[in-house]
Amino acid sequence: VQLQASGGGSVQAGGSLKLSCAASGSILSIALMGWWRQAPGKQREWVARITSGGATYYSDWVKGRFTISRDNAKNTMYLQMYSLKSEDTGVYYCGDYRGSWGQGTQVTVSS
Repeated sequence: VQLQASGGGSVQAGGSLKLSCAASGSILSIALMGWWRQAPGKQREWVARITSGGATYYSDWVKGRFTISRDNAKNTMYLQMYSLKSEDTGVYYCGDYRGSWGQGTQVTVSS
């Protein structure tokens, strides 16, 4: 399937954003999906992942602030981000751990 990330934008520190990752086909068979972030001048780093059964895992730097979810009926995965910090700034990518990546959506948090 092809993935398309959306929902990024510019917010002030402390704000929130909800990213979406829409798949071109069914995600029922995708065992694992996740979000990554690439900050300016840095390598892409893992943010969160979710299994087909709904189990979720987070990197330490987003734990308690971000929530990953998936709606299999809508073939969409989400990343709800709260209490955003300037260091959360970057391009956020979604992926399916099978080689498919969304095009990325820019998140800019100003302090």
